[in-house]
Amino acid sequence: MRMRRLLGVGAAVVLAISAGQASAQDKPTLSIGYVDGWSDSVATTHVAAEVIKQKLGYDVKLMPVATGIMWQGVATGKLDAMLSAWLPVTHGEYWTKNKDKVVDYGPNFKDARIGLIVPEYVKATSIADLKTDDGFKKKIVGIDAGSGVMLKTDEAIKDYDLAGYKLQASSGAAMTSELGRAYAKKDPIAVTGWVPHWMFAKWKLRFLDDPKGVYGAAETVNSIGSKGLEAKAPEVANFLQKFSWDSKDEIGEVMLAIQEGAKPEAAAKEWVAKHPQRVAEWTAK
Repeated sequence: MRMRRLLGVGAAVVLAISAGQASAQDKPTLSIGYVDGWSDSVATTHVAAEVIKQKLGYDVKLMPVATGIMWQGVATGKLDAMLSAWLPVTHGEYWTKNKDKVVDYGPNFKDARIGLIVPEYVKATSIADLKTDDGFKKKIVGIDAGSGVMLKTDEAIKDYDLAGYKLQASSGAAMTSELGRAYAKKDPIAVTGWVPHWMFAKWKLRFLDDPKGVYGAAETVNSIGSKGLEAKAPEVANFLQKFSWDSKDEIGEVMLAIQEGAKPEAAAKEWVAKHPQRVAEWTAK
């Protein structure tokens, strides 16, 4: 009789373990798109994926894609989600085209913006102040020619009558390198930039005021899901509704770690381990 009881208990344990394994295996793998060249997209997506894997039990496949393909992927259901939708302006055309084919789970970053950025030690407070030059050598250090912030800076040079100013096209990496060199010497410098970006975690910077509104108002970075996500992974849909960064410093911690050499997966795991309370807030039912 005793042996029969032991066998019965053992069988129950095996069944319970098997049921748990079957439950985990029954959860589908989720595909999430991101833009590899955007430091905020990389950081946000990898942290979200880590939480989904660790706390919600879903396998996640991350897909580095171009912006248009990212939107198309979610709209057609080939991707389950993305966390890099700049709204309402930057990705306005994508939203207008696809809004009936996707689900907007709300902002994961609420004060995204583009504009001209200077170190805090610089005297200028407004774009108009650049007219007095004050050591800027009539140069604004830019990023890739044709990008949104570069086109807006061409407008700003005209609208603020910055006669003689040259917008220097380069790349995101070249821009931050030049900013770093000037910062070390406390030289005046103005660069094109945006928030969220890791440079705000590394240096003390600020946007120049834009009273003419050339660069537009602040935007949000939203989490967007496919129409089928809620039925496919309801816990993940609930998580995306709650997931958001408190500030540029919070996401900046992850972006800076990646910039300084950490693999995105490792930086995400470290951040999740260091901030259990924030993760608990995001995954609460």
